Amino acid sequence: MLVFCPVCANVLVVEEGPNCYRFGCHTCPYIQNITRMVKYRKYPKLKEVDDVLGGASAWENVDSTQETCPKCEHGRAYFMQIQTRSADEPMTTFYKCCNVECAHRWKD
Repeated sequence: MLVFCPVCANVLVVEEGPNCYRFGCHTCPYIQNITRMVKYRKYPKLKEVDDVLGGASAWENVDSTQETCPKCEHGRAYFMQIQTRSADEPMTTFYKCCNVECAHRWKD
């Protein structure tokens, strides 16, 4: 649950007061005492890295190269390059083992 300051609209943080917990603003002197028990927690579902990189379909039309798999020592791997950082940084190379039983993924 996010609570916002009615004065400056910043997010209020929980702090310990003299006799109770309270919401306080870091930018202005606004304070709001907590009058009821807050128990609600929500943990967001994290995406898997493969979903961010395009899912299984991203590996359908890629080339293979001579690269040794660190898991099964197979001699070939599929690869693709993606710009993951700013334009002045080199591209990141992602590999997937060609051995169907292994299919280990790593990056360089």
